[in-house]
Amino acid sequence: MGGIKLSADLSSFMDRLGHRFANPELLIRALTHGSISSATRPDNQRLEFLGDRVLGLVIAETLLAEDKVAAEGILAPRFNALVRKETCADVARDLDLGAVLKLGKSEMVSGGRRKEALLGDAMEAVIAAVYLDGGIEAARALILRFWGPRVDSVEEDARDPKTALQELVQARKQTPPAYTITKRSGPDHAPQFTIEVRTESGQTAEAQAGSKRHAEQAAAKALLERLENE
Repeated sequence: MGGIKLSADLSSFMDRLGHRFANPELLIRALTHGSISSATRPDNQRLEFLGDRVLGLVIAETLLAEDKVAAEGILAPRFNALVRKETCADVARDLDLGAVLKLGKSEMVSGGRRKEALLGDAMEAVIAAVYLDGGIEAARALILRFWGPRVDSVEEDARDPKTALQELVQARKQTPPAYTITKRSGPDHAPQFTIEVRTESGQTAEAQAGSKRHAEQAAAKALLERLENE
């Protein structure tokens, strides 16, 4: 373990991860947010940058292997759905990564352990740490372990609902839909947003979620399904 004695929670996290680090300093760095970093304690941003690329490579390889005939126009939206920050954050939640994030006091008070952006960034950084510690095969094994079921279930057409809705209404010679926040509730660390989407011809749908993006997507999906069934 490179002379570093890991805490019980980090050791447990490694068990969940399925990778035992030869150099645990890489894992510690991957879990260190900028709010607590210093000159001698670097944050995880550089690892995040690398992990995003490693994830992209493995997912691209996997999609090509899984579907040997799909065109780029089909593969690209599937790829985007699998590597986007929200998916990385979902995997981080599966691993309970938030429990071992190293955050400054301000981020902890504001609910940083549950923030989607922080979780997604840290998950990418952890992928990079595994890659640097064990090579591409170790990183591939990690990604396939946690992304494999998502690869199997990714929709044939994985375009996000906002894009699909915009394409539908533009095909009907209308301007892009408008999204409006109609309500915001809950504390700052766990807000709830209610979003209304409205088309030029007056059709509307509304949805609520813990982030504006998710609420917009949910509202778009609801309206898209209604319009497609007309």
